[in-house]
Amino acid sequence: MIVYVAGPMSGLPDFNYPAFTSAEFQLRERGFDVQNPVASEAENLSGAPESWDWYMRRALRMVTLSDGICLLPGWQASKGANLEVTVAEALSLDIRPFDEWLKEKVPADTCTGVVRVREPRLSLPRFGTVA
Repeated sequence: MIVYVAGPMSGLPDFNYPAFTSAEFQLRERGFDVQNPVASEAENLSGAPESWDWYMRRALRMVTLSDGICLLPGWQASKGANLEVTVAEALSLDIRPFDEWLKEKVPADTCTGVVRVREPRLSLPRFGTVA
């Protein structure tokens, strides 16, 4: 099962990366495959923080590749986490607080230890061309 970690970042020290990293570690210990938005930093080649929408575009892609959402404390006050939850609800994902995820352990035979990428369910036509 792939679980996305959602929570507050903007305005917090170190963008709350330590809490996201700790949650990822604890979820992996229980056998979950984890999508952590902190991983987006690997795509940031500017050396400086990118815009909010830059991060959200990457985060929402991760949400769509997940089976569930793990909510860190304080997520309700985060515009981004609320958007992620809205998308997760629309996709009927399993949405639970962090401590509820920690009560579960994924059977070893169902965990791949790697992030699985789902194939698109449909192909959308491309509109217009670039001249």
